[in-house]
Amino acid sequence: MSQKHPIIAVTGSSGSGCEPVMSAFKHLFWREKVTAAVVQGDGFHRHDRQEMRKMVEKAVKAGKRPITHFGPEGNLLDKLEALFVEYGKKGTGKTRNYVHSDADAALYGRPPGAFTEWEALPKGTDLLLYQGLHGGYSGKDADIAKHADLVVGVTPIVNLEWIQKIHKDINDRGYSREAITHAILERMHDYVHYITPQFTYSHINFQRVPVVDTSNPFIARDVPTLDESLMVIRFRNAKGVDFPYLLEMIQEAFMSRPNTIVVPGGKALEAMELIFGQVLQDMMARKRKA
Repeated sequence: MSQKHPIIAVTGSSGSGCEPVMSAFKHLFWREKVTAAVVQGDGFHRHDRQEMRKMVEKAVKAGKRPITHFGPEGNLLDKLEALFVEYGKKGTGKTRNYVHSDADAALYGRPPGAFTEWEALPKGTDLLLYQGLHGGYSGKDADIAKHADLVVGVTPIVNLEWIQKIHKDINDRGYSREAITHAILERMHDYVHYITPQFTYSHINFQRVPVVDTSNPFIARDVPTLDESLMVIRFRNAKGVDFPYLLEMIQEAFMSRPNTIVVPGGKALEAMELIFGQVLQDMMARKRKA
């Protein structure tokens, strides 16, 4: 953790729906005139798409459990931790991007499934904003969570997470429903052992709970909207959280536990900006003092 060069990590699995959290931060950065170095966790995958397929095929032929992007074997977690350490000390570091689609290929000049070259982060940034699979990871091989000043977990109930993943991969990446289902099953071991434990270390969790039927996510025609959901917001440490203010500002919000507030899904972005706004102001005040 670093007061002079703070780090915010937004962590959630594929299909978790981190976009509203990232939008809230980007709006706050604009409003508060904060310059952020934005890092995507996909750039720290160990293998490009072709190499990953070969590694999976090799494992299957050998009768072993294939590596996935959820587990440490499929990622450069030591490099990610090194980035957090360097940024916390100096405000510098290197990252790269993963090319997901044809649109990314046109932007980066690399084919889909490849990586861009490693590049230095922009100079003079106020903080680092990471979004990816492992912002709250803590294990024997790397302890990334301890270097982040704020870890935000995004973890909808699992059926909704699968619905979002299925629809995103079909619409954005052209995958078949069968291939996506296979990938979900293939990743389940790593999901249980390496993704869900991160929400133990997150400072704030956002869990979207739909109020429509999602009992069979593999045949769902539509993704439930925010207005068809509730957002459960849990604080690991409720000390200093002004719950009366949040309840006053957000209509129909209520407390379900002493450290948990529930808001209508349509008010989720408003709640995020209220919560993160105060956190960001405190973070920048400590940075100025440092």
